[in-house]
Amino acid sequence: MKVTVVGAGAVGATCADNIARKELCQELVLLDIKEGLAEGKAQDMMQTAALLGFDTKITGSTNDYSKTAGSSVVVITSGIPRKPGMTREELIGTNAGIVKNVCDNILKYSPDAIIIVISNPMDTMTQLALKSTGLPKNRIIGMGGTLDSARFKYQLSQRLGCSPADLNAVVVGGHGDTTMIPLIRFATWNSVPVTRFLNQNEQKEAVADTMVGGATLTKLIGTSAWYAPGAAGAAMVESIVRDEKKLFTCCVSLEGEYGQKDICLGVPVIIGRNGWEKIISFELNEEEQALFNKSADAVRAMNEVLNTL
Repeated sequence: MKVTVVGAGAVGATCADNIARKELCQELVLLDIKEGLAEGKAQDMMQTAALLGFDTKITGSTNDYSKTAGSSVVVITSGIPRKPGMTREELIGTNAGIVKNVCDNILKYSPDAIIIVISNPMDTMTQLALKSTGLPKNRIIGMGGTLDSARFKYQLSQRLGCSPADLNAVVVGGHGDTTMIPLIRFATWNSVPVTRFLNQNEQKEAVADTMVGGATLTKLIGTSAWYAPGAAGAAMVESIVRDEKKLFTCCVSLEGEYGQKDICLGVPVIIGRNGWEKIISFELNEEEQALFNKSADAVRAMNEVLNTL
């Protein structure tokens, strides 16, 4: 099996590193537009193989899409990252052109690929990928909610004093500081609702800190985060190539689910060999549904910007 990661920056390289270490494919291609960057990082990663004990073959390419031919899964991370003070939405003009060009080139050589979109603004880039490629909806998946849910688990674990791996917590809606919806009511610690252990203030703080998780890291390190986004992308690749049928929150095309249609938005889905295979319906209460509808309105407004480009 062959997997391609487009974009050899921090997120793409971290995603590729996770994929190689877990031996999720026999061949991994890392592609970037910057001369020598993908080749250098691929060679650097290959030099860890003897130390880490993996056998995945990693190849770097400077904008030569022919080397990606026959890829089963393609992860798109390319685009400019956020700087301190920037919103994800401010990236739309530049990144829309990049993502569309990547999709066009990928499908020339891998017409059956499943595409995972990480580039920001992720919801709009996922919608763009779906509309521009004409692929079946199950083969276009936005990563955002998978990352946001991991960040939610982290925030809860800090307040509970427990392992994040013992938590189940879901964030739905858009992948934006004001559009994501951490569903505290559904969060559990080994099947027990976390609301039994956290007071109202602690619950509100965990939700609020999750929503600004990306902006907090951008302020601290001067650019977008990469370890958790890269790991989130690799986790989705793993569920696809190993047909794990895992439940992730992902940005997918809605056709009436959760009261929305003609939009790509974060909802719980099953990820397996065929891409996203099933949307899981959480019974949102009136307040949660209102927040979801508001999130959809904000993402639609961002999607409309595409029509002016």
